[in-house]
Formats: sequence, C-alpha cells, structure tokens
Amino acid sequence: MPPVSDVVVVVALAVMLAIAFGHPRGRVEAAAGVACAGATLATGLVSFSEARTAVDRLAPVVGFLVTILVVSDLCARAGLFEAAAQRVGGWSGDSAARLFTGGFVLAALVTVTLSLDATVVLLTPVVLAAGLARSVPDEPGTYACLRMANSASLLLPVSNLTNLLALPRLDLTFAGFAVQMAPVLVVVLLVEYVGLRLLFRDRLAVVPAADASRPVPVPAFPVVVVAVMLAGFAVVSPFGGEPWWVSLGAAVVLAVWAVRRGLARPIHVVHATHPGFAIWVLTLGVVVAGLAEGFLGRTVRDLAPGSTGLGALLGVAVLATVLANLLTNLSATMLLLPIVAPLGTTAVLAALLGLNIGSGLTWTGSLANLLWRRTLRRRGVRPGNAAFHRVSLTLTPVSLLAAVVVLWAVA
Repeated sequence: MPPVSDVVVVVALAVMLAIAFGHPRGRVEAAAGVACAGATLATGLVSFSEARTAVDRLAPVVGFLVTILVVSDLCARAGLFEAAAQRVGGWSGDSAARLFTGGFVLAALVTVTLSLDATVVLLTPVVLAAGLARSVPDEPGTYACLRMANSASLLLPVSNLTNLLALPRLDLTFAGFAVQMAPVLVVVLLVEYVGLRLLFRDRLAVVPAADASRPVPVPAFPVVVVAVMLAGFAVVSPFGGEPWWVSLGAAVVLAVWAVRRGLARPIHVVHATHPGFAIWVLTLGVVVAGLAEGFLGRTVRDLAPGSTGLGALLGVAVLATVLANLLTNLSATMLLLPIVAPLGTTAVLAALLGLNIGSGLTWTGSLANLLWRRTLRRRGVRPGNAAFHRVSLTLTPVSLLAAVVVLWAVA
C-alpha cells in the first residue's frame, strides 16, 4: 500500500484535474490550486525550496500562456478568425471537401502560430458557424479543429505549453526546433488529413449552399503583429530570450490598438489573461513535483527506456501517451521530461510526440479536448463519446507511429 504522503499527492492532483475539467470561475481554480499545493507541501515530499524552483521553472511558460491568450482574444475581437474562415468558404466554392481542406489548413495554421487553445476555443465556433451557414455537416470541420489542436502543435515551441516546458531541456534554438519537427509534422498532417477525409467521406459528399453572410474584412494590423511576433520568437531565441518577452510586446501593442478602436475595454484584456488558470498551472507544478518524488515517479523512472533506438523512441512516445491520458499532457510533461532528458534531444522530442499527438487519444489526454467539447456544447452541438473515440482511436495510433519513425529517421 502506498504511503499516506503519496496518497495525499495523488488526491491533490485528482482534485486539480477535476477543477480543470469543470472549468469553474478563475478564483475557484486559483484557490483549489493553492490548497492542493499546500497539501503537497504538508506531506514533506517537496520542500519549500523545491516548490519555489518548480514555480520559477514554470513562470516563463505561464507568462507566455497569459500573453498569447490576450493576443488570441484580441485577434478574435478584431474578426481575424471570422474573416479567415470566410475566405476559406469563398475558395471552396460548391465543394464540401474543399471547404474541409481549407478549414483543416486554417486550424493547423492557428495552432502553429497562436497555440492549440486558440484553435479549440476561438476558431472552432467560427468553423462551426461557417459550416452551418452553408448547410454542411459540422463534424468534418470541427473534428479538423480538434485533431489539429493536438497534432499540429508539434512545429514550434510556442504551439503548445508542453513544447515550451521541453525547450530548456533541448539543445535547440527556436528555429532549430522547427527544423527538427517540420518533416514529422508534414507526415502527421498527411495522415490526419487522409484519415479524416476517409472517416467523413459521406458527410463531405454534400453540396454546400451559397454563403449569404456579409463579407468580413481581414484586419491587417493583427496579421502584421502576429507575423512580427513569430519572427521575434526566432530572433531572440539564439540570445537566450524568452518567448514571453515577444508575446508580451505583441499583447501590449494589440491591446492599445484594440482599446483605441473600441474593440475591447481594459477589463476585457484583463479577463483574457485568465489569471485564475495561470495560478492553477503554477500550483500544478508543485503538485507534480511531489508526484515525481513518490511511487508514480519511481515507476515511470523504472519504465523509461535507456536508449534512443527506434524501439526505445516508440517506448518513450507510448509511455508519454499513457501518462498524458492518465494525468493530462501538461502534468505528464512535468513528470516525464526530467526523466527522459538525460537521453538527449531525440528522446525528449519523442516524448513530445506522445504528449501532443497521443493526448488526442481520450477526452482526458489534453485540456484542449475538453475545451473543444465545452465550446461545442455551448453552441448546441453535443459530440458523442462514440464519435469522438471512433476518430481518436483510428487516427492517433497511426499518426503517433508515423511521427516516431520519421523522427528516428531524421535524427
């Protein structure tokens, strides 16, 4: 039987995950996180000094999360997502398959540039509305958003918090990370696209109705700011710069612009930072630090492969997938990366494949999965468990296997 201290930490993690899945008000998220971190400290598994180290390590990642959420929210308020979806609809003409293709590419681009949260929370409802306006089934477009939120988050360190957590443990710059993962992403996108086309081939056979919605102009200023932000990530990385420095600048510039144009008020900018969730993530680091010192940490260390051959990389990716679906990918990242980091860059990247692609296997694998479901339910669409797992269980193993093989081949 595990010691009482281990049980306390496991219960603390379970409470935090339940809070995250329920997504209550920010003050509830923050209070629950602080209470669970306090319970972890009380067990003695983690000292105050170690807890502070965990928080300090997470602080730059949370800084990026807060600022990129502001950037994404202000882009949405400016109509960028709506305008992009409308351009995709115009390009697709009378073909539901082309409409799907355009939505698939758009979801991948949003994930890469603005992170997976922007895709599931801000782009998904736009894609849903665009499909309904043209009388096409919602599943192909909305599932493209879901799959791209996890699988397309491989390319850049800023596409997923898991990547940002891994970056300090990699011997790669921002651009180097992208170069290493680019061939992997190409293969994954091909697998996902072909798989979704086959799974939804009946729904893509319909003829879309004409789009009667009013044209939405593309807001040029947010596009320029986002483009400069992406270039800035690559520029500061070789000099030891943190991504949040750049995203903070972009958030401030967009906030001033949006307030002056009447698109947002200062309180909207504050709400967009989701401060309660930021505190939740910081305290999660303390709880996972306690978990790593207990029986689960010891078990994972025993199971982790000790080499970087193809079989070992597959083992790392599968282990990461299992942990992501048990603990969510954010918790699993904090637990697993210190264990596989001594094996080198390729092993850490293999872990990210499981933490990103593999997290799409079940509802609990990624918070993005649950945010996607909640976003659709709020708009009257109820994605069923059977439909979700039909897609996830079909595509995730194939995508993950293909990604690991390509990573091994190019490493």
